[in-house]
Amino acid sequence: MDGTRATDRAGSRFVSSVSEISEVRAREPQRIGELLASRERRDLFGAEGQLMIVACDHPARGALGASGRRNAMANRVELLDRLATALARPGVDGLLATADIAEDLLLMGALEGKLVFASLNRGGIQGASFEMDDRATGYDVRGTLEARFDGLKMLTRIDLDDPGTVATLETQGRVVTECNRAGLVAMVEPFMSRRVGGKVVNDLSPDAVIKSVAIASGLGASSAYTWMKLPVVDEMERVMDATTLPTLLLGGDPEGSPDETYASWSAALALPSVRGLVLGRTMLYPADDDVAKAVDTAVGLLR
Repeated sequence: MDGTRATDRAGSRFVSSVSEISEVRAREPQRIGELLASRERRDLFGAEGQLMIVACDHPARGALGASGRRNAMANRVELLDRLATALARPGVDGLLATADIAEDLLLMGALEGKLVFASLNRGGIQGASFEMDDRATGYDVRGTLEARFDGLKMLTRIDLDDPGTVATLETQGRVVTECNRAGLVAMVEPFMSRRVGGKVVNDLSPDAVIKSVAIASGLGASSAYTWMKLPVVDEMERVMDATTLPTLLLGGDPEGSPDETYASWSAALALPSVRGLVLGRTMLYPADDDVAKAVDTAVGLLR
């Protein structure tokens, strides 16, 4: 990957190579706002009724590892090239990201015709003593509306031994309320979490996921526009019986074989309330490094 893909439309408002992004940001920062204002909105669901969203908000939390490579996502040019490849594949509906990633891809022309979900809280830096303090350091509701994006995603880690969790829940309850009043999707990604040996670990047992869903579903003064973003775990049928909210499945950084991972996703996609996949590192940094193939395989599970 040489980092040169951006758009092949000569004379367009988009950059012709990734190397031009810094120049535009320095000399024409207003172009970002102009491109956002001119983006055509699309319906959430097409004829297929399920979504394939590419996620890339991990770097803003200092989480740069993928597929066993500690700093896989550290090279921004390579990361953007992989994202552009993924977004260009047939059947990919959109992006979930922080502003830096989303606006780079916007300048590249990679978000044309795509949904965009803004990432809210990246303040819980991976490995920090304050990691459980998942503060809102990314998009807010106003910024999401001004960007003409489609929803706002929030990580909701619940640690019963950490008194600070209640502040996170209070803040996110307000955000869910604001999203619902604005008609924005409030995508909540809940986990029951705890520290083990100083490291934050998410409890992926079925009972823990069900409990997290019950807590997250009750956030806010309305749930009309609230969605869940959930991991694929054992007894997924029982997990999905815990909610009527539209749910997207997250890929995470699987430890099993690709075949096992795809089989578990395929089974979960057939369950009520499941509306698609939100995949990041799994597709962007596959074991064979073939991004297009990984994306096409995942899309095939939906289509």
